[in-house]
Amino acid sequence: MLLKLKQRVAKWPYSAVTIMAALSAFGAYTSMYAFRKAFTAATFAGDQYLHIDFKVWLVIAQIFGYMFSKFYGIRFIAEIKAKRGQTIILLVGISWLALLLFAVTPRPYNIIFLFINGFPLGLIWGLVFGYIEGRRSTEFMAAVLSISFIFGSGFVKTVGQTLMLNYGVSENYMPFVTGAMFIIPLILFVFLLELMPSPTVEDKQLRTERLPMNSEERKVFLARFWPGMVLTIIIYVILTVMRDVRDNFNVEIWHSLGVTDKNIFARIDTPISIMVLAAMGLLVLVKKNLQAFTLIHLMIILGCAIAGISTVMFSMSIIGPVSWMTLAGLGLYLGYVPYNAIFFERMIATFHYKGNVGFLIYVADSVGYLGSVTVLLIKELGNPTVSWSDLFKDGLIAVALIGGLSCVFSLIYFLRSYRKDAQIIAKSL
Repeated sequence: MLLKLKQRVAKWPYSAVTIMAALSAFGAYTSMYAFRKAFTAATFAGDQYLHIDFKVWLVIAQIFGYMFSKFYGIRFIAEIKAKRGQTIILLVGISWLALLLFAVTPRPYNIIFLFINGFPLGLIWGLVFGYIEGRRSTEFMAAVLSISFIFGSGFVKTVGQTLMLNYGVSENYMPFVTGAMFIIPLILFVFLLELMPSPTVEDKQLRTERLPMNSEERKVFLARFWPGMVLTIIIYVILTVMRDVRDNFNVEIWHSLGVTDKNIFARIDTPISIMVLAAMGLLVLVKKNLQAFTLIHLMIILGCAIAGISTVMFSMSIIGPVSWMTLAGLGLYLGYVPYNAIFFERMIATFHYKGNVGFLIYVADSVGYLGSVTVLLIKELGNPTVSWSDLFKDGLIAVALIGGLSCVFSLIYFLRSYRKDAQIIAKSL
């Protein structure tokens, strides 16, 4: 039955297949967020262990699981060939079971289940992205998928707070109940992704064929582009840390700013989602890979600048907290989202390497989440009195200065590398 349906979908107009895939990828990853981020809608106030808040322990435990998953995913995602849909359902199912065990196990022993919850979820992005990479409409599909970073996080937090405030669900059970509401949508969206036809001949010509990469091929790729990858990872670590602080401690940051509206997450994140979607989606119109790769760098630089400038304006009382959080979020996601969607997609296409985006994303992600865990531990063990809002403000200045400059140097490196390759090819003719 699945094969027959897939054959029918292959006969659809290319635009229809693109829209179906984009919405399905968005829906699948948004559903995953219900299992990963719902717990952050609670404060878990009152409990401390080793002088660290219980919620911080939960965030650290889950990020540790997520981080180890990213290191494992460097090989797993690079080499996977089939059964993506079954793997997604199995992994999310394990994470959901971990949330149930978290709910029924007394504190602080239930912390371990957030680690177990995080590990399988760290592999979902690469599995979902594998359905849509290497196609001439990848930018559009990836843009829609990436909006789940912003929309999904705010949406599931709103669902979680609604369950607690309106339906009396306890903080411990809320993450499990939130996940239960997204099981059927997840299965539906994954099923639709399974109907995706293989890339066409034109897709392969424009974007380079995407193939699994063995250990030797991965080493050769990293050795070839190591200066650019180092700069990329520097930017990505800073963006990941600040994005995680905003995502995991959004409730605490808003409270410190005097904003207690339970709908503020979705209200702020929805317009950010639309703006990032528009900026990334327009890149599908740029056919030349080098030109698109350059524009992606400029988008990231712009995002770093917006994050820093808005923070300075807020510190000088030129703008209010809602405007600041909106602009800061926009800047962060303009920088962060391209690395998870189209940066490596266009990089592979520009330099005509036969590989896959998942491998590169997981290299960056593994180091990025290591940085996130490190900052959390330093903050809690070394400077526990520093508020999350102050840490967020200082971090955004680092994003603007270090991230922005690193991206400028990254652009210079890749442009020079491309010209060098072109000169070698010209001499060989």
